[in-house]
Amino acid sequence: MTTTLAAKARALRALHVPGDPVVLPNVWDAASARVLAEAGYPAIATASAAVSAALGYRDGHDMPADEAFAAVRRVSGAVDVPVTADVERGYGLPPAVIAERLAEAGAAGCNLEDSDPVGERLVEVGEQVDFLAAVRAADPELVINARVDVFIHGDRSLDEGVRRARAYLEAGADCVYPIGLPAEHVAAFVAAVDRRPVNLWHGPGEPGLGEVAALGVARVSFGPGLQRLLLARLGELVGGIREGRDPYA
Repeated sequence: MTTTLAAKARALRALHVPGDPVVLPNVWDAASARVLAEAGYPAIATASAAVSAALGYRDGHDMPADEAFAAVRRVSGAVDVPVTADVERGYGLPPAVIAERLAEAGAAGCNLEDSDPVGERLVEVGEQVDFLAAVRAADPELVINARVDVFIHGDRSLDEGVRRARAYLEAGADCVYPIGLPAEHVAAFVAAVDRRPVNLWHGPGEPGLGEVAALGVARVSFGPGLQRLLLARLGELVGGIREGRDPYA
């Protein structure tokens, strides 16, 4: 990492405060990133599902690595605040190359998941620990958000989710992301990882931001949710145009 990028990584890491979470409505391109930066968000996060959709690919390693990292580069080049990139499981690249490509793209942090993006099967804990540790060794400054997929691709066991999260934190992750963790288990999960930074996904029907802050989470993200809301609204607008309505009225 360059000195400037390392400073952004330190700033991003400092935003992860249990009980006072950094809120990251995820973006997918330079334009959406600028909207958030102009609104005063202290960091920008991409969502792989939203980036893939914007570029015409399916989520799940369907997007070529070159296009994925080029998208990150466009986002980071559009804003001055730290950018953290969702790069799925690294598009099959070796850990050192993932770290190198992230730095080249200007990313201060990343999401890395513990399931096979194509087969949606959980990776063995030991394999994921080695993977995360190798990424950490390749870039000591990179802010690693380790996704825990037990609650979407596993048996939804709280014990297994905690076991994986603790192992990933020990391997060098800065934050763990138990995507799909039921709201009733959030407090227990946060306590079980000794109040180390935990990222929650915020979707329809999920507890409000104030509620999850009180549970001790350190980061809240939205995945492709905002993009999908905007596309739904676009559908309403263009449908109205076909019916003769003025979209500007």
